[in-house]
Amino acid sequence: MTKTCKNCNQHFKGNFCNTCGQSADTHEINTHFLWHDIQHGLFHFDNGIFYTIKELFSRPGYTIREYVEGKRVRHFKPLSFVIILATIYGLLYHNFHIDITQEFQLPYFSADIKFYKNFSDWITSHYSWVTLLSLPLYALCSFFAFKKYNRNFVEHLILNAFLAGQRLALHIVTFPLLYLFNKTPNLVYVTGILTIIDFILLFWGYSQFFDKDKKSNSFLPTIISSVLSTTTIILVVAIITVAILLLTKK
Repeated sequence: MTKTCKNCNQHFKGNFCNTCGQSADTHEINTHFLWHDIQHGLFHFDNGIFYTIKELFSRPGYTIREYVEGKRVRHFKPLSFVIILATIYGLLYHNFHIDITQEFQLPYFSADIKFYKNFSDWITSHYSWVTLLSLPLYALCSFFAFKKYNRNFVEHLILNAFLAGQRLALHIVTFPLLYLFNKTPNLVYVTGILTIIDFILLFWGYSQFFDKDKKSNSFLPTIISSVLSTTTIILVVAIITVAILLLTKK
C-alpha cells in the first residue's frame, strides 16, 4: 500500500519515507505523544541517552568509533548529549552552592577569592556553553596527537563530545559526595580524585578509539593528547582568570 509522507509529500511504501526518513506512523500531538517521546529519547536502555551512557562506561572508544563510522541510530546525538548533561550538572553545582574556595578565606587573599568565587559562579551558571566551548580545544589536542590516524577535526570533535558527556555523567552521579563534603577540607580531595578519574576516562576513551587493529601503538599519543588537552584547558582558564583579575584591579 502506497502512503504519502506528511513531511515532504512523497509517495512511498514501508514504515519510513524513502526521501526524508520520517516515520509513516505519525501520532496526534498530545500528552501521550509527549510522554512517549520523552521515554523514547531519554529513558530507553536500548537507545537514547541511557543507552549512550551505558556504552560509554563499558566500551567508550569502540562505541564512539562505531558512531563515527555510521552506527548511529541508537545513540543520543553528541552535542545534545553534552548540552543536557552539562546543564544538569551546572544547575546542581550552582543551586546547591558548592564552594571550593571556603578553605582559602585568608585576609590578604580575600579580594582574589571573592573574584574567583564570582568567576566560578558565572561558569556554573553557563556550564553548558563553557563545556561546548572547551570541546574544540580538546579536539585540537587529540587531532595533533593522533594526526597519523587520519581522522578529520570534526571526527575528533565528536569523539571529545562523547567523552565530555561521559565525564559529566560521572560528575552527576557522584555529585552527592560534593554536597556531603561541601565547605569542608575534604572537598578538595574529592574534587582531586574526580579529576584523576576524568583523566583515566579520557585515556581509556582515546586508547580504545584509536586502537582499531590491536597492532598500532596508540599508547604514547594517548598520553600526549590526554595531558595536552587537560593542561590546555587548565591553562586557558588560568589565563582568563588572571587577565580579568588584573583588569578589575586597575
